[in-house]
Amino acid sequence: QVQLAQSGGGLVQAGDSLRLSCAASGRTFSSYVMGWFRQGPGKEREFVGCISERSYVANSVKGRFIISRDNAKNTVYLQLNNLKPEDTAVYSCAAGPLSGASCTRESSYDSWGQGTQVTVSA
Repeated sequence: QVQLAQSGGGLVQAGDSLRLSCAASGRTFSSYVMGWFRQGPGKEREFVGCISERSYVANSVKGRFIISRDNAKNTVYLQLNNLKPEDTAVYSCAAGPLSGASCTRESSYDSWGQGTQVTVSA
């Protein structure tokens, strides 16, 4: 497992952008698949995106959210563009070992960040 520390988030207006960061401890960051999930008020946690050698984002945010990683900095980013009120949620990053498991599943990850609130006003 790795330790994950998130930063970013906050209160923005619809149409604004934010960048979330997730810094990982350890020297084997490049060997992990990194994911982002979110949980809106009264909703279950849902997959947002993941990245190993390639990135993948959920259809619900495709074209607006971009996931990237900087292995030299042990950090994964989630760029949120053209935010909408329905994007309001606690966003959490996660790390897991590279395997054949789908990166869209929570069970593929064994380390989680502390979560950060993103609130989008209309």
